[in-house]
Amino acid sequence: MDSGNFNAFPERGFKIIQSFVNEKIIVSMASSIHKWLLVPGLLLLAGWRGSGPANSAKKAHPYYISVVEINHDANDKTLEISCKIFTNDFETTLEKNYKSKIDLSNPKDKPSADRTISDYVKKHLSIKADGRPADFSYLGFEKQDEAVFSYFQADNIATVKKIDVYNSLLHDFSELQINIIHCTVGGKRQSTKLDYPNSNASFSW
Repeated sequence: MDSGNFNAFPERGFKIIQSFVNEKIIVSMASSIHKWLLVPGLLLLAGWRGSGPANSAKKAHPYYISVVEINHDANDKTLEISCKIFTNDFETTLEKNYKSKIDLSNPKDKPSADRTISDYVKKHLSIKADGRPADFSYLGFEKQDEAVFSYFQADNIATVKKIDVYNSLLHDFSELQINIIHCTVGGKRQSTKLDYPNSNASFSW
């Protein structure tokens, strides 16, 4: 694992448990699609989506998908959040929104890339824990194979019985977008799939 970007943040006191990070870094977007297909009802049609006109200037792929993983760490009283997005799709979307060339594989201005990713995700992803907005902080990003992983953390959440998620990531990129959400609380994982333009999901324990 290339942890250069992720390890740039230890002085800020953020912590992502190793199992949480490994699950999203070891497996590439292309190979892990097979694991997502095992979640009942999630990606029944995902592999049948056409490539469409979006992203035609860059490498095409047959589906447009992101994965948001939310994990509650009761010991640290935090919500650990990761967003997994195809690199080409993400770059195209950020360039469209922020009117500047962005290379997430080899960013020339890493602080600027951090600000752009944080701003975009926070505009398109919001989380409520037991009805209260979760104010999550940006930790950093890293690229692994075909995907970019961005990491966030919400503090001071001791317990949670319900999580509400608003997720419109890359809705401004393609109408074929599929957003998968996994939520884990107390070791119990729930998952759902949001097809464009759906953007709201709720999980209860």
